[in-house]
Amino acid sequence: MITTALSIPFGLGLLLLVFRNTVSGRVAALLGSAAMAASLVLYALVWEGRSVRVSGEVDTSWIEPLGARLHLGVTYVSWPFLLMTAVLGLLCCVWLIAEDTSPALVGLVLIISASALGVFSSLDLLLFFVFFELALIPMWFVIAWWGDPHDPEGRRRAATRFLLFTVTGSALLLVGIVWVASPFGSLQILDIKGAALGAAVLIVLGFAVKTPLVPLHTWLPDAHSKAPTVGSVLLAGVFLKLGTYGLILLGAQMLPEEFAKIAPYVATAGVVGIVWSALACYAQDDLKRLIAYSSIGHMGFVALAISTMSDVGLAAAVFGSVAHGLITGLLFFASGSIKDRLGTASMAAIGRGLYARTPWLAVAFVFGAVASLGLPGLAGFWGELLSLRAAYEVGDVLSKPGAWTLVGFAVLGIALTTAYFVRAIRLIAQGEAVPHEGDRDLNRREALVMSVLAVGIVALGVAPGPLVGLYDGPNFQGSYEAVTP
Repeated sequence: MITTALSIPFGLGLLLLVFRNTVSGRVAALLGSAAMAASLVLYALVWEGRSVRVSGEVDTSWIEPLGARLHLGVTYVSWPFLLMTAVLGLLCCVWLIAEDTSPALVGLVLIISASALGVFSSLDLLLFFVFFELALIPMWFVIAWWGDPHDPEGRRRAATRFLLFTVTGSALLLVGIVWVASPFGSLQILDIKGAALGAAVLIVLGFAVKTPLVPLHTWLPDAHSKAPTVGSVLLAGVFLKLGTYGLILLGAQMLPEEFAKIAPYVATAGVVGIVWSALACYAQDDLKRLIAYSSIGHMGFVALAISTMSDVGLAAAVFGSVAHGLITGLLFFASGSIKDRLGTASMAAIGRGLYARTPWLAVAFVFGAVASLGLPGLAGFWGELLSLRAAYEVGDVLSKPGAWTLVGFAVLGIALTTAYFVRAIRLIAQGEAVPHEGDRDLNRREALVMSVLAVGIVALGVAPGPLVGLYDGPNFQGSYEAVTP
C-alpha cells in the first residue's frame, strides 16, 4: 500500500507536467484531489498499532553496490506526519479547482506532496535523501513562476534564496549521511546506532536549515511572502516538518549519544527563535511575513521539545508539528484569500473592519490566529504546553537551571505571540469598516478547505489523546532507545 500511496500522486504529477497543454486546470486539480485522497486513505489504513515495529513495510533491493534498498515503512513517529501531509496536499489541490489554474502547478504540488510522503516513509538513508531533494526543485518553480504576480523579480529572488539555503543544508546532510553510514557498511536507518560527533553536527545543521532554526532562517520570510497560497501552505505545513522529522529520526533517535551533546545548542537556538521571531512579528506590516515569522517561533517549541530527549518531548514535537501544519495552513489560506482579493498583504492597505466587509473570511483568519497563539481548547495549546512540560521536567541532556531558564524565555515568547496576533486582529478585523473594491466573502471552495482545517484544529484541541497516546502506554518503551517501539 505504501508504494501505491506514493506512486499515485507522483505519477499523476509527472503526467500533468508532460501533458499540461492538453488538460484543463480544473480537471487537473480534480484528479490531483482524488490522488491525494487515495494516498490519505491508504496511509490511514496502513498503521497496525504500537505493538508493530514497522507497519506496511516494503524492503527490496535497489542499488546493490551502495547497499541501498527500497526500504519503506510507517512507524509511530512518521504516521502523523504522513496523514498531515496527505491532508494538506489534498486541500491544496481542492484550492486549485478554478478556471485559471495551471495543470503544471497542480503537477508540482503533487510531486512535492509525494516527495514529502517519501521522506516520512523512508527507512533507508539514501532513499531518505533522494526524496528529501525531490521536493526542492519543484518548490523553486512554484515560487518563481506562480509567486507574487506584482513582483516578478522579488519572487525569483526569494525562490533563489530558498534554493541556495536548502541546497547548502542538503550538502551538509549528505556528507553527514555518508560519514554515518560508512563504519556500519549499511544505509538502513534501523541498523545504525551511533557515529562520530562531527557527522551528527552536520546532520543537525542540515535539518536546522529546513526547520528553520535561528540564525539559519533568513530564507523563510521572503519565500513565504512571495509564494502563491498553495506554496506558502506547503512550505509551512510540510517543508518545515521535513526538518523537525529529520531531527527526531536521524538526530535524536539514530544518534542519541551524539545528539545529546548537541541538544543544549538546539534548545537554545529554538528558544532564541521563539522570542526573536515574536519581536519581529510585532514589527511586520505584511500579513504573510508575519505568519512566516510566527512559524520560526512555533518550530522553536518543537526544537526545545526534541532537545529534552524524553518521551514527553517526543509527543510534544510530533503534536506541535502536526498542530502547526494545520493552523498555519489555515492562516496562509486565509491570508492568501485576502491578498488575492485586495492585491496586497499589507495590513495598512487591507484596512480595518473585515468583520463587516467579509465576515466569514475574517472569522477564518481570527480563528487561525487565536489557535496559533495557543488558546486552550485548540490544537496549538497542547503542542506548546507539552514542550514546556518536557523542558520543565528536564530530559536526559538538559541541566535543570539551563532548562528552566529556557522555559522562562519560552513563556515570554508566548506572551509576545499573543501581543502580535491581537495587534493583527485589531488592525484588520476590528474597527470601523474601510470598504475596498475587492471585498468579497469566502466562496464554497475556500469555505470547504478552511472548514476542514478548523475542524482538525478543534478536534486535536479537544481530544489530543489519540495522537499523544501513540507515545504512552505499555507498548511504548523509550522513544530514544530505538527508532520504533
